[in-house]
Amino acid sequence: MGGPLPFGYRCADRKLLVVEEEAATVRMIFERFIRLGSATLLVKELAEEGITRRGKKLDKGGLYKMLANPLYIGKAVHKGVAYDGEHQPIIDQALWDKVRSVMEVSPRTRACRTRAQTPALLKGLIFAPGGRSMTPSHTRKKGRLYRYYVTTNVIKEGPAACPVGRVPAAQVENAVIDQLRSLLRTPEVVVRTWKSVRAEGETMTEREVAATLGQLDPLWDELFPAEQARIVQLLVQRVDISTDGIAIALRTEGLAQLAGELKPAKGRRAAA
Repeated sequence: MGGPLPFGYRCADRKLLVVEEEAATVRMIFERFIRLGSATLLVKELAEEGITRRGKKLDKGGLYKMLANPLYIGKAVHKGVAYDGEHQPIIDQALWDKVRSVMEVSPRTRACRTRAQTPALLKGLIFAPGGRSMTPSHTRKKGRLYRYYVTTNVIKEGPAACPVGRVPAAQVENAVIDQLRSLLRTPEVVVRTWKSVRAEGETMTEREVAATLGQLDPLWDELFPAEQARIVQLLVQRVDISTDGIAIALRTEGLAQLAGELKPAKGRRAAA
C-alpha cells in the first residue's frame, strides 16, 4: 500500500513479513502501556533502557501512532477503511482492545472514576484536631455518590465532638496531592531525601535527587490511580486537618525509595 515500513515488519515481494526481534519489542511496548497507563512514563523508561525503533528513540507521538496502528492486528487501511490484510498480525485482538480501553479515557477522567469507586486514598493517614483519626464515609443522593472523611468520635458522639467533623473527600484528597507535588520541589525536601539516599549507600548527588523528584510532577496525571495511591501511601506519614488548613508530614524512607524508583537506569542494553 506504500508509505513507511512499519516497525516489526520487513517487505519481501511486496508483502509484509514479521521481523520477530522487532515484533517482540512491539508486544512489550503494548503490554507495558497497559501496565503503566502513561505514554510519558513509558517513553521515559524506553529511553533509559536504550530501547529504540531502528536506532531512533521513540517519542510520545511515535508511541501513540504505534499503539493506534491496525496493521499490528493484521488489518490494512485504505482510504480510512480497514480490511483484513495478507500479513501476519503481531498483536492479538485482546491486547489491542485493552490498549484501546486505556487510550479512549483521559488520565484525569480515569483517575476521578477510579477514586469514586475506591474512596480510600487517605485511609489511615488523615487525622482531625486532637489526633483523632478520620475514616472514609459516603452517602448517595438521587443516585449520586458523595464521599467524605469523618472523625471517628463524631460518629460516636455527634457533630459537637470535633470542630472538623466531616470534610469532602475529593476536596481534601486534591489538596493533599497538590501539596505533595509542590513539596517534592522544595530545597528542604530535596536535601532531606538526598541525606536519606546517601545513608542507604546510594550514589546520587543532591542535584540528581532534585532532578529525579522533579520527574514525578509532569508524570502524575498520567499515572493509574492505583499507582497514585501507592505513592501517596509511600510518601505521606500523616495528614492533619484543622480549621486553619491541612498539614502534611512526609516519610523520609518513602522519599528515598521513590528517588530510587525514579532514578535513571544506566548501562542497560538496547533491545531494538
